[in-house]
Amino acid sequence: MNWITSFVRPKFGSMLGRREVPENLWIKCPSTGEMVFHTDLEENMWVIPGSGHHMRVTARQRLGYLFDAGEFEELPAPQVQQDPLKFRDSKKYTDRLRDNRSKTGLEDSIVAGIGTVKGLKLVACAHDFNFIGGSLGVAAGEAIVQAFETAIRNECPLVMFPASGGARMQEGILSLMQLPKTTVAVEMLKEAGLPYIVVLTNPTTGGVTASYAMLGDIHIAEPGAEIGFAGKRVIEQTVHEKLPEGFQTSEYLMEHGMVDMVVTRHELPDTLVSLLRMLMGLPAPEEPVGPEAVAGEPEAEAPLAETAEPPAVDEELETSDAAGPEPGDKDKSD
Repeated sequence: MNWITSFVRPKFGSMLGRREVPENLWIKCPSTGEMVFHTDLEENMWVIPGSGHHMRVTARQRLGYLFDAGEFEELPAPQVQQDPLKFRDSKKYTDRLRDNRSKTGLEDSIVAGIGTVKGLKLVACAHDFNFIGGSLGVAAGEAIVQAFETAIRNECPLVMFPASGGARMQEGILSLMQLPKTTVAVEMLKEAGLPYIVVLTNPTTGGVTASYAMLGDIHIAEPGAEIGFAGKRVIEQTVHEKLPEGFQTSEYLMEHGMVDMVVTRHELPDTLVSLLRMLMGLPAPEEPVGPEAVAGEPEAEAPLAETAEPPAVDEELETSDAAGPEPGDKDKSD
């Protein structure tokens, strides 16, 4: 090998060669194989325009899509003991935690925040599947309980977004203890008379499905989400039967009464607010007056003051007593 092959040719090759295209520039639709430019997906909340396939999003993205103007107060991650079992599989659990924290920028798999959706104050809690498969461990369980306590303190509803493979095996029995612990938190919210809505996303499986993910007052699911306890292959090998087409999908579960409705990511905020206002006995939000209303026909004239009978005093007292304080009047949690 001489200097031409070892130096000159690589140099010219790098100068004249085509620039490499970043791997994430184009995204392939898992359903149809359609290629979509990544900026188009980002602008469309990571929903494939053609097929309507809902791609996975991070927990912070999900809360940003939900809250007004994408703004919310993120609840601090609770501090818990790291790796109490000194667990090791293919690598140390402490190393796995460090790698996932570096990759996602999260302390654990749960992100919770408080803010407003269409003016209605609520707490939202979301799993991030990118953090060890959104698995439920001690830290995640503490974060969920903290979110419920925040909702109770602020007298506002809670919306849960599960996306998880289940309990975290690296924490053994301690992860399984989070199932009854989070179930108690759900009951505390319900005893306070506050709504709890679950939005099932892809995937929602394992111990998460066996606890708080299926305890909502209303269960909504994103289109095409996989929802179940055990996986389809495990069930088929156990019962020795072929399962129906679409088994464990959002649409299949809605047809069989396990899910109340399937709602797209774009329609979710309006749907949630309508349901929550109904559950809380609040009036529907007033529609803003647009130019068409101003330019349209004039409103009917109000009756003259002298012709209108004043309401009885007893009637006024009954009305004021029935109204009571408006929910959400208290200050936000620190």
